[in-house]
Amino acid sequence: MKKGMFHQMAALTLALVCAAGQAYAAGRGENMTVLRERGAAQANIRDRVASILGSTELPRNRIFSSGTSRLMHRWPTESYDTGGTLLFSDSPEYVKETGVLYRDIVTGDARVLYYHLNDTSQPKKVAVVLETDAELASVSVTRGAAAPPSADYLHVGKVTQIGYFDTHEMNERIYVTKERPRLLVPEMDTTVLAPGQLVYGVYDFHANAPVRVSVIMYGADVDPFAFLRTARVLPRDEIALRGTFRGMNRVITSKKIYRPSMDGAVYFPIGDNLHDVYRQGIDATDGSSVVNYGNYGILYQISIPTAGRENTRYFLSPLGGVYAGAMRAENGANRRLVETPATRPYFGDQTLPEPPNVAEAREEGLLFLTQYTELSDLGTYASAQPVQFEYSPPGASNLPVNIILMPEK
Repeated sequence: MKKGMFHQMAALTLALVCAAGQAYAAGRGENMTVLRERGAAQANIRDRVASILGSTELPRNRIFSSGTSRLMHRWPTESYDTGGTLLFSDSPEYVKETGVLYRDIVTGDARVLYYHLNDTSQPKKVAVVLETDAELASVSVTRGAAAPPSADYLHVGKVTQIGYFDTHEMNERIYVTKERPRLLVPEMDTTVLAPGQLVYGVYDFHANAPVRVSVIMYGADVDPFAFLRTARVLPRDEIALRGTFRGMNRVITSKKIYRPSMDGAVYFPIGDNLHDVYRQGIDATDGSSVVNYGNYGILYQISIPTAGRENTRYFLSPLGGVYAGAMRAENGANRRLVETPATRPYFGDQTLPEPPNVAEAREEGLLFLTQYTELSDLGTYASAQPVQFEYSPPGASNLPVNIILMPEK
């Protein structure tokens, strides 16, 4: 998986906090006292940001579509983690020999994410095997998807997310006993990875008794259960992206109500490890502390309260480079899949490296939306009716991303 490279448009170094705020105030018919107060405030912001950007005079906004480039402020959000246990298996990512890729014991609600490439010269399979010491363990698979293996990593990432976010509730029940281990999904034993191919799967399940979950890579002509009896745990690679993380969902919301006609264009980041911190956990194979760089496998539930007569339009903007994924949007009784992006296989490839001064300005909570900003439209929704998005960082894509809210018009 990509590990998040802070990039953004070099064009963001254009005009920072020009006189647009004063023009906006004048357009609303405010008196000159208010205008002078706002002008002073804008000048202070210009001075602060100018010092960050190393400029003594900030240029005016350039033309953006039929208007101007837009200054966006970071919207204040808060988050908390909830839900069951995430088992994350992505190390070694390039698997050079057969063995156990990750293993731990879970009870209750859980999610397993595996992301591995066959870096051998022979066909292989990857499977998730369930074992128990209980007399009987009932495991219900409630949601999940895995793309067919491919050497097109972005395609694999996007197709898996489309499957995960497009699925309705599943109710596949598996019974595991001491004498009879089971595969989490039977099709895993029929899916063959040619050399150089990647497999990526995400599954949610519930176990009513402790089950040992093992992610394994084994020979294409080998029985997975016989293999597991003698297989050894493979060492992590240098990235060490695997582990067990308590609280597999993250809720993002805000105490402040967004009103599009008053607040204009705003944004908040996901996966920047500054405002949205990476999860910490334990590698259960050796007890060491690990970090989920990118929060892969975490299901974000995003719900920003909105109000007003004007509709709110949402976008996703990649900051780190190439990106291909999907999301789910729920608005009242309506639920729909949103591909990111929808009109091409991937985007973010036109995103230029972000200069350090622009990164610092962004960390100050100021960002420009220009004609160079790459956007994926998440839809337009009535501000009077809340919308909730489900999001998870897609495998093979780069982080962080921005979620942008703006008036429809």
